[in-house]
Amino acid sequence: MANLKEIRNRIASVSSTMQITSAMKMVSAAKLKKAQDAITAMRPYADKLTELLQNLSATLDADSGSKFAEQRAQNKVLIVVITSNRGLAGAFNSNIIKQVNSLVNGAYVNQQVSILAIGKKGYDAFKKTNDVIANKSEVFDNLTFDNVAAIAELLMDRFLTNKADKIVLVYNKFKNAATQEIITEQFLPIVPIETGAKGNADYIFEPGKAEIVEQLIPKSLKTQLYKAVRDSFASEHGARMTAMHKATDNATELRDQLKLTYNKARQAAITNEILEIVGGAEALNS
Repeated sequence: MANLKEIRNRIASVSSTMQITSAMKMVSAAKLKKAQDAITAMRPYADKLTELLQNLSATLDADSGSKFAEQRAQNKVLIVVITSNRGLAGAFNSNIIKQVNSLVNGAYVNQQVSILAIGKKGYDAFKKTNDVIANKSEVFDNLTFDNVAAIAELLMDRFLTNKADKIVLVYNKFKNAATQEIITEQFLPIVPIETGAKGNADYIFEPGKAEIVEQLIPKSLKTQLYKAVRDSFASEHGARMTAMHKATDNATELRDQLKLTYNKARQAAITNEILEIVGGAEALNS
């Protein structure tokens, strides 16, 4: 009977876990719809703004080029790690952490690497092993353009003051609820467009080309970072919804197996009791 009690306790525990994972799945599904709509609506604007900026920058001569496009020796690299504040999202955070470790120990092994964390999971992963200059996990408490723009201004300031020669973003790009793509994207200096793409657009500049570029660059960089954070935010909910769906299915399967085991054990116990009673009756008759 002790074995039956243990199985009953396990069934109750698994059923409770199944209720929690099912509820988390529904919450993530509701949040995913809003986050997906936001990033889907933003991408065309952000992509067009980047394309416009690159076309304008490509037509500037070297002397009038933007200070944000300055190419210099990349001795100091700043990696912006965008993760989530909470777990239970499958491999969402661990994939980003693996990618950053791969960059630190691979492409940037001979550079001085520092980390800026957007998301508590990324901060916890690197705070003891790397130079983490800031933790901006609170941005997910109120995800607005202004809050992300403040982080972009910090990044731009570090580049202009030579505290970072290169800044890259590492984040999950949202494709659909079940699929996220790990992106390593250069933030600064601005990536020039390919030679063959120069001069494709014909613009009339007012007041002037250089002035327009200088005004567009900060806005474009803020938009680029906001898009990356938005992408990661939508990916997080998609990954969590998928993970909780799988967890719920696994819990359901385990509960059914435990119930079957419980019924078999209970049937065996009843059969043994009957055999004992019959055996005792036969012993009395003899």
